[in-house]
Amino acid sequence: MQTFVVVGGSKGIGNAVVHQMALQGHHVISLSREEGDLPPSVTFIHYDVLNDEFPIHEMPESIDGLVYCPGSIVLKPFKSLKLEQFTSDFEINVLGAVKVIQAILPRLSKSLNPTSVVLYSTVAVGLGMPFHASISASKGAIEGLTKTLAAELSPKIRVNAIAPSLTETPLSAGLLSTDERKQRSAEMHPMKRFGSADDIAKMTCFLLSSDSSWITGQIFGVDGGLSTLKSN
Repeated sequence: MQTFVVVGGSKGIGNAVVHQMALQGHHVISLSREEGDLPPSVTFIHYDVLNDEFPIHEMPESIDGLVYCPGSIVLKPFKSLKLEQFTSDFEINVLGAVKVIQAILPRLSKSLNPTSVVLYSTVAVGLGMPFHASISASKGAIEGLTKTLAAELSPKIRVNAIAPSLTETPLSAGLLSTDERKQRSAEMHPMKRFGSADDIAKMTCFLLSSDSSWITGQIFGVDGGLSTLKSN
């Protein structure tokens, strides 16, 4: 049995990761502001990434993998975005991840197994999409952080990121609030559907596993083909 820490495991992609890893028989520690729907075997620790110190004293001495899920979706024209919005998005997406990784790094290093860190970007970084200035700026930083840490921490610790397209989660509920919006969102993808939390969680679990032991420093587009294919 291995031990994995999921920050932001109460909802959406993080919750799907927690459930899939628990089903595989691993010890999973979920940290978030709310407990949410967790399997009985999962350990829950209350944690607010913006306001709390990381509870490293509640962590086991050895950790095999980390998933950082907190994020934001603010879609506005650039001219209407205030500087405070860029700061807020950067704090939760980038500085929160930095704080967690720095705190947990000694425990990852103590694992007898090769360890893995998974972060999340967005398809909008590579594709270029209107109204995504703030979130793309933050997630672009995540992609740079991913590659830098992968180089610095290899060969012991692998670091990769997933760049999803629109995925049905509580965070994106406003973008999929009507059947018309769902249909329009599905049609813009070559695969003719938007993503599910399980789609992203499956890739996350693969990157945490030994099956991906020769993969590090990569940004994976799990996006229904949107970033690379023109379907019409």
